[in-house]
Amino acid sequence: MMFRVAILVLLAASVSCVARDIRVGVDVPTIAAAIKLAQPGDTIHLQPIVYRDYAGFYSKKGEAGRPITLDGHGATLEGSDPLDPKKWTEVSPGLFEAKDLLPRLDAAIIMRWFFLWDGKMSHMGRTSKGKKAAFLQPRELKPGEWTFVRDPSRDKAGSPEIHGSFFLRLPEGQQLADARIRVPVRSAGVQLSGDNAHLVIRNLTATHPYNDGFNIHGDCRDVVFENIRAIECGDDGISAHESAEYRVDGFIGLRNSTGITDTVTARTSYRHVFLADNLAFDLYFLNDGRYAVTDAVVLSTGEHALQVVGGKDQHSDLRFDNVLIRREGPKGSSAVAHDATLMARRFTLEGDTLKADGKVESDGVPAERHKLVESIVPPEYRSRLAQ
Repeated sequence: MMFRVAILVLLAASVSCVARDIRVGVDVPTIAAAIKLAQPGDTIHLQPIVYRDYAGFYSKKGEAGRPITLDGHGATLEGSDPLDPKKWTEVSPGLFEAKDLLPRLDAAIIMRWFFLWDGKMSHMGRTSKGKKAAFLQPRELKPGEWTFVRDPSRDKAGSPEIHGSFFLRLPEGQQLADARIRVPVRSAGVQLSGDNAHLVIRNLTATHPYNDGFNIHGDCRDVVFENIRAIECGDDGISAHESAEYRVDGFIGLRNSTGITDTVTARTSYRHVFLADNLAFDLYFLNDGRYAVTDAVVLSTGEHALQVVGGKDQHSDLRFDNVLIRREGPKGSSAVAHDATLMARRFTLEGDTLKADGKVESDGVPAERHKLVESIVPPEYRSRLAQ
């Protein structure tokens, strides 16, 4: 009897050690189901298609040497859905109102909000972490514009939730169903929260969430991102919070509010990075974290190319190695605060001067421009660096 029990235990152990391939759409119906099912050593495979979905890891752990892997194989996680005309009421010719567009709203969501209008982001002069034009009154809207009007009478005391109406103005006679408008309904493309460890996430694009493309909260260890992209996200392309620790090899961030924002006590490293046309910040590192960026090119057109800042009783530490920042917006947007340090090797800042109230040490050697352009910059952007 004892011999049979021992055999069964050994068989169970051997089965549990076999790495599995879990195919979304084949073996399981959804990304969430695949993540829930995955065990150490397993690989979740997406198809190279657009998913109107997100990938959420909530206290999910692989094991050292046997990570749980999510391989997108070129998939896109789309954060927006087509506008639902049934949620809108035409209150006057061409002016439409939606009182309950999302199940829940708060000030942070409104701060990041945009609509996709015929494939183009419409921010109405507002962007997270950047400039925010005042909301227009509905009567002031022109065709192709939107606004939000808060209704404090619906708010509940002590709750962060807010209420109000979105308004859209269409050309008179045009129907909502024909306007090609999309609504950002998901908060992130990839979300980590809780206590995560031993994960690999690769070959994946996140686009059009109202918050971050890759949003990492909580505590994580031995988490790796490879060949990821964040495009037109309402807030950060990728962002580390709390005590998150991860490394990234291959990141493209385009037309987000911010390319990279890391904060609190995070420990992050980025390699093979290309950022372009972000609106508020390209590189933003805060608080008491330790950060590193290696082999990176930034084409900066927004409000700030680089900001490194600590905080009360905090000191932010950033290390550069082979980084080229080409500033195409107004000068004076790059700064290292008094409570921060930048240690730079092979660093070039073009079109701007670095305001350094904190400690900055550089070897004075320029970035390896030619190698960076050839290996990191997508072909369609290379002409901008040749100017």
